[in-house]
Amino acid sequence: MTDSIINEPALRSRWPRVLGARLANLPISYLGTVALLLGAGLARPNLLQPFLLLLILRQAAPLGIAVIGQSLCIRMLSLDLSFGGIALVVSYILTSGLLRLPESELIALCLLFGVVVGAVNAFFITRLRASSVIVTLAMVLILGGIVTALSQYRAPGSAPPMLRYIGQARIGIFPVSVMVWIAALVPMAWFLRRSVFGRFVDAIGANPRAAWASGIPYIRTIYVGHILSSLFAVLSAFLIVGFVGFGSLSTGADLALNSLAAVILGGVTFGSGKGGVIGPAVAAFMLMFSFNLLTSFGLGEPGKEMAQGAIIALAAIAYAARGAAPAA
Repeated sequence: MTDSIINEPALRSRWPRVLGARLANLPISYLGTVALLLGAGLARPNLLQPFLLLLILRQAAPLGIAVIGQSLCIRMLSLDLSFGGIALVVSYILTSGLLRLPESELIALCLLFGVVVGAVNAFFITRLRASSVIVTLAMVLILGGIVTALSQYRAPGSAPPMLRYIGQARIGIFPVSVMVWIAALVPMAWFLRRSVFGRFVDAIGANPRAAWASGIPYIRTIYVGHILSSLFAVLSAFLIVGFVGFGSLSTGADLALNSLAAVILGGVTFGSGKGGVIGPAVAAFMLMFSFNLLTSFGLGEPGKEMAQGAIIALAAIAYAARGAAPAA
């Protein structure tokens, strides 16, 4: 009894520091989302209506799915900037009518295309020791050039009915695309936490050479990670095309940079999966909410571009600060 009375003032004086430390360790996306919601409640309370919040979630779903793949690559000390090229090809395959196949076969072809792109990226990264930045950026340029050349003969058109349903329909008040996002997010979170593959990813991120020396299948893990990343990019493109309703040569243009910013703001840094998959998912919503908030102030597309640049810079600063923290 006496000890508890003596220690009570010390505990009372210590809890603010403990609370502050825990808040500092939270992914920036959590704190940023709370700050944006509070700011919107004061300046634009209409944005907090349930209908509009669900609409913003629907807009965030393609980015949220792409972020799953990007976070997986970053946890393995790799990077995937090929999202824009993948989305562009998927959009063209689905909407141009170049391949006169049933809708289900076109979707299967797009998924196969994602597997091939992921495997090619992983081949150059693992077998030829090439930089993931250079490899995946080159992939974007190659795929973009192919689609641009083909579009001169046959332009993109309308999205298939199934994808329009997924991108635009609701079940009750809930958008189908948000359900697809959750259906991809929850199993992946469980898989990375419970599977041997998830432990391999963490080991490679912590120390690739030690992981290699300990017998972990490094090359196979990188292959699986990049193939999954490309498949998530394909799924993201499905939602973008379905939501917009037609194909375009600008489909997925900002997907790679936004996904990179969302991953880092969500607490996942190179070699560390501290934010899991939930932190980056919250960051995807935060980005879309911030774009809608800027639009409500009349800033439009220029404001969105400035916000994207500022958020990416903030993500880089946050990454640098947290990377330097352990050495301090």
